Amino acid sequence: MKRTLPAIGLFTFMVFIVGLNLRPVMAAIGPLFTRIQQDIHLTATQVSLLTSLPVIMMGLAALAGPLLLRWLGEVKGIASGLILLVLACLARGVSQQGLMLIASALLAGIGIGLIQALMPALIKRRFTRHAGTLMALFTTGIMAGAALAAASAAPLAARSGLALTLALPALPALLALLLWRQMLRSHEPVEVQPRVQAINPRRTWLLLVFFGIGTGAYTLVLAWLPAFYQQHGWSARQSGFLLGALTLTEVVAGFVLSALIHRFPDRRRPLLLVLLLILAGLISLMMLGGEQAWLPTLLLGLGIGALFPLSLIVTLDHARTAEQAGALLSMVQGGGYLLAALMPLIAGMVRDHAASFDSAWALMSVGIVLLMGMALRLRPQLMT
Repeated sequence: MKRTLPAIGLFTFMVFIVGLNLRPVMAAIGPLFTRIQQDIHLTATQVSLLTSLPVIMMGLAALAGPLLLRWLGEVKGIASGLILLVLACLARGVSQQGLMLIASALLAGIGIGLIQALMPALIKRRFTRHAGTLMALFTTGIMAGAALAAASAAPLAARSGLALTLALPALPALLALLLWRQMLRSHEPVEVQPRVQAINPRRTWLLLVFFGIGTGAYTLVLAWLPAFYQQHGWSARQSGFLLGALTLTEVVAGFVLSALIHRFPDRRRPLLLVLLLILAGLISLMMLGGEQAWLPTLLLGLGIGALFPLSLIVTLDHARTAEQAGALLSMVQGGGYLLAALMPLIAGMVRDHAASFDSAWALMSVGIVLLMGMALRLRPQLMT
């Protein structure tokens, strides 16, 4: 008797739980920037690698998505990604030397990349009608995990030390793995069709660059917003709470998007709205400095929180089958994450050679304006 995946309610819960584990290894770094520099003696550029390297590995793993889909399958591949996340976090608990942190960042990036490449294909295969909502909840889980890690990192490090703080994400990742393994035992993998009909290459590149620049805004803010406010006199605890508040705002935006996105078959209007919010947030960072942080926090949180899932939803809209979704999202996420990885690294270099992050915010603002022009080309009738 052919077995299938659980009903949509249980699957939705699992999608959210898995998503929670995909950003803590990165989100904790920003609030701990000063402590890592002091305890481990890393430059700002080296610290930026702890965010950029996972993003690079996420991109490379995503590019290998079709191969991974044939080799591991969706369910086993996601389980493998969770195992790598557990191992990466445990490694950071064993040693906090610079080389170990960088190696664990690479390992975590591979695990995250596996999950992010395979989960959309699984969603598209089993719940095509609800794919947009499930993708929004998946990315909302990702942002919720980042919020928890950002808000708790500095207080936990002050109370329990750097080692425990960096290793702690292993626990929820292990819990997610155990729950997912139950799904793996009860449900056989679905056979993957080897031939996939490709979409227009120009459209693929448009989606890739759009996702890359948009995700660059997310990784830039995740990596360097706490350091920006610490530069303006904030404590590590305060800047961590601020990043937590921003990512919590992203979570709210993700939930709102998941509830409303079905009303917008033409995604261009919500895309332009959230891009305007991000642009306003970046400009407010440059104009306000360390003052009135609530304004850029609100603007960036709402904008980035909606743009990240919207980018994936728009990409998923172009796929007619699960195999096509897997191949397309592998290409878009793979190249996009490689592009997005440049932003934290550039900002780290700016910080090492300049007195302000304003150049990084200005560069990202130019990218957002470019995205506005690209968003106008994403007409519904061109999505298949």
